[in-house]
Amino acid sequence: PAANVTTPEARAPNAPPPDANTEDALDTTTEEERSAALAAPEPAGERELGTTVASLGSPTEPGIWMATPLVTAVTPGRVVAENGKSVQLELRPLDGPPTAGSRISLPALRLLEVGLAGLHTLTVYAR
Repeated sequence: PAANVTTPEARAPNAPPPDANTEDALDTTTEEERSAALAAPEPAGERELGTTVASLGSPTEPGIWMATPLVTAVTPGRVVAENGKSVQLELRPLDGPPTAGSRISLPALRLLEVGLAGLHTLTVYAR
């Protein structure tokens, strides 16, 4: 039987290569995606969902996202770190009570400039 080999074509779009082992190699977001994530949001229609403590999610999962129990469906949103930095991202549902922690993508943490290690208190908004 043939070995189960992941070819570049078989990886998810924008997924890092299997041998990626640095922040830069794992962060496959484009300059356009990073600029859009840092753009000032439209204040109308945005609502605060609450505060969560987030840690780094899977570094091999591409995109600018946060999995959190504060949402029940995928929705556009924004998070603000304690340092005042803000990033627009995709909010993804995560099973658990609203007080459970969240997981955030490597690119989102880099844009928030909070470091990859440790726990980060974030205020979460949905649009």
